[in-house]
Amino acid sequence: MQIIRDSDTVEWVEQFPGLSQLDVQTKELLLKRSSVLSVKENSVIFGPGKSPENMLFLLDGSVRVQQISDTGREIVLYRIHAGESCVLTTACLLAYDDYSAEGIAETNIRAAAIPRQLFDELVAQSHGFRNFVFAAFSKRITDLFLMVDEVAFQRIDVRLAQKLIELSEGKDSINTTHQKLSIELGTAREVISRQLQEFQRRGWVEQARGTVMILMRNELIILADKNE
Repeated sequence: MQIIRDSDTVEWVEQFPGLSQLDVQTKELLLKRSSVLSVKENSVIFGPGKSPENMLFLLDGSVRVQQISDTGREIVLYRIHAGESCVLTTACLLAYDDYSAEGIAETNIRAAAIPRQLFDELVAQSHGFRNFVFAAFSKRITDLFLMVDEVAFQRIDVRLAQKLIELSEGKDSINTTHQKLSIELGTAREVISRQLQEFQRRGWVEQARGTVMILMRNELIILADKNE
């Protein structure tokens, strides 16, 4: 991972509502002892077996956190966007444990990093910082439970329709592959291939190499709404 340390540590705490409400002394401490990092797209930010040295607060870009099983199967656990922190990093810092998943920069990113020592000090001494950490932690844990529920109990055709609508962002063409979709949905590539073939048979989508074209958006939306 290539990291560039910025000399400009603009008051990044203001990008995080929970941190912007901290007392002046705590905010000044965060700014003084933090550094702003720039990481290039596709860099692995952390991985299994490694211990976190810093807590990262994402300022720009997107990070994908994914789990890889012993058999090589992958699943996307969640994404971190600007204005968010990483719940897995938080959990590892609190438990003094190593990472069990990997974080990959989906875009060029900028993040503020505070060292483990400062994290420990503020969790112990700052009521506002501690509330921020555990509020973000609780929200992400809830999201993870919802993801587990989707993978375990919801129909794959419904979930695939939902993902296609989400990835399309209102456009008709989606640049993706069966493998990428399988990782997003936590299932086998073959399952995705069969389901996309069924969608194509119905005339809802058309497939080309690395692309899925949406032909009948309303039909996908109706199917996607079945679990709402």
